[in-house]
Amino acid sequence: MRTVALTALAPLAWGSTYAVTTELLPADRPLLTATLRALPAGLVLLAVTRRLPSGSWWWRSAVLGTLNIGVFFALLFVAAYRLPGGVAAVLGAIQPLLAAGLAVPLLGERFGRRALLAGTVGVFGVALVVLRATARLDAIGVLAGLAGAGAMAAGTVLTKRWGRPEGVGPLALTGWQLTAGGLLLLPVAALVEGAPPALSGTNLLGYGYLAVANTALAYWVWFRGIGRLPATSVAFLGLLSPVSAAVIGWAALGQSLNAVQLLGMALALGSTLLGQRSAGRPATTVVATSGSASTGPTATTSTASAPAAPAATTLAAPTVTATAIPAAPVPARALAAIREGRPAVRTSPRAADRSSRSAG
Repeated sequence: MRTVALTALAPLAWGSTYAVTTELLPADRPLLTATLRALPAGLVLLAVTRRLPSGSWWWRSAVLGTLNIGVFFALLFVAAYRLPGGVAAVLGAIQPLLAAGLAVPLLGERFGRRALLAGTVGVFGVALVVLRATARLDAIGVLAGLAGAGAMAAGTVLTKRWGRPEGVGPLALTGWQLTAGGLLLLPVAALVEGAPPALSGTNLLGYGYLAVANTALAYWVWFRGIGRLPATSVAFLGLLSPVSAAVIGWAALGQSLNAVQLLGMALALGSTLLGQRSAGRPATTVVATSGSASTGPTATTSTASAPAAPAATTLAAPTVTATAIPAAPVPARALAAIREGRPAVRTSPRAADRSSRSAG
């Protein structure tokens, strides 16, 4: 529960993006905002962790950074500029359902009726919080909103599936993704919006907050949660973002909250809690690769039998079955011993004799 609560801080922080953008940042610069939100934070995390990707993690980091940061940020702002904020938020609220669907084939998580109910109630609750009767629909904006939700859902599930390289923490993984996404956004922002305007002290304060608290810290918490929780469970926490935005708008911007919005908040919070209970935990696979272990969507069990006892003392060797547990590094010597039918730990004849007497 502590991990769930800590991970929930990320979407709660993301709920402040609207207020910061409207009050502290220059207008009509969505791609510049997305770039300055991602790239500086990513470069700082690279400098702090002093870790770069290696091997397949170069392209994996590029894929995850594109989905979670580059494409998601760009489509998010396209939807926000072409749609009323409430419509964009409702489209984003379908992300838990998309993530739950992708987690079935990619992670082996279950997608039952409870998860479907939680996702549907969550979308309805968010709609009550943010939608207005005067909201209009724009085809490009709707497609951008749906595609953005899909990109974030796919990025969340792939982040869970690929995990992290051995010895690499979530802070370094966050830096890789933010840098990759920021580098993707940089030329797009330059081509579409041109040179950045002169920035005031207020603008710099807003960009600093978005880069540090809203992005670097929030995404570190988010990716840490993905590594410890089912992907579906993490995705349902995203419903807290529009609720947080409504509360911040009421507290900081003087916006009103009516009974319908309060009902929507209650439904969104309830669906978030139901989503935690309905998320199916993926099984665990131990894969022997150069003495390391990794997790995957299919559970396996391995059986190791003890060697036959001397003829003078014939005892039935118990069979030890290793059930699916969170993966941990397995020494190569122990794996080789299991495959060859030898004991993984050597015991002296004297110790074996004492063991036989105690067993009798």
